[in-house]
Amino acid sequence: MRVTQKVRKILSYYEADNVGSKTNLARILMTGKLAGTGKMIILPVDQGWEHGPARSFAPNAPAYDPHYFFRLAIDAGLNAYAAPLGQLEAGADTFAGSVPMILKLNNANSHSTTKDQAITASVEDALRLGCSAIGFTIYPGSDDQYEMIEEIQEISLEAKSCGLAVVIWSYPRGGGLSKEGETAIDVTAYAAHMAAQLGAHIIKVKPPTSHIEQNEAKKVYEDQQIDISSLSARISHILQSAFNGRRLVVFSGGGIKDTEGMYEEIRQLRDGGASGSIIGRNSFQRSKQDSLNLLDNIIKIYQGKF
Repeated sequence: MRVTQKVRKILSYYEADNVGSKTNLARILMTGKLAGTGKMIILPVDQGWEHGPARSFAPNAPAYDPHYFFRLAIDAGLNAYAAPLGQLEAGADTFAGSVPMILKLNNANSHSTTKDQAITASVEDALRLGCSAIGFTIYPGSDDQYEMIEEIQEISLEAKSCGLAVVIWSYPRGGGLSKEGETAIDVTAYAAHMAAQLGAHIIKVKPPTSHIEQNEAKKVYEDQQIDISSLSARISHILQSAFNGRRLVVFSGGGIKDTEGMYEEIRQLRDGGASGSIIGRNSFQRSKQDSLNLLDNIIKIYQGKF
């Protein structure tokens, strides 16, 4: 595997990590059509667990088959495929070595009324399946946030000791946050910073809005004239909050959008310096060919070709 100077520069930002973790991070960054650019697109498929199979897969029935997602990630030329334990186990042998895998170690379901997730897999599982990284969700602001933070601290230590990379989904919710506040610029920047402080190699957050949730933060944003007028400016601020761009930050695709809406958002992410996108339902709920066309154009946007 040839590692580009761009990727070597990114790896140099992780000064305390061992060769194994950096190698697995390099595998993700050097796979697919964006290999070597420092950008990435990850296919996440935890929606069956999070929302139920019908809500997730019925719009595109072939997606009930776990093998479908391996093939989609490979055929689309994506950097990695992230999923819970059972989903990866169902295709890990058939597709061994074909695409870097990220094992999602905690999950929730739509029946729950708590803002928490259960640990559903282990670092040992990730090693057994040949994964490059583990993934973990935290909910900053929730009543269970400190327990989740302590869990990922322990799991991250174990994962890194085994040479795996760590991806943290940092989704503010619960507690005193309003619904609008979950994607507020100040709250999202705070969530990205917390994930960086927890030692994440890759941070996943939602694209932020211009809403400012905290009164204390609002005064600072106004006094310091922090530009949050456009999505690209807000993305730049998120990267600044993640150790001034020294950590990889990818942004979720969110709820269902029309195709042109997706492209415009991705252009704004690119212009703001995002490390990439992690796109689930907006890709796999379309037909296979439509998904491939969408993902190919998104790749071209990050390449500056579309």
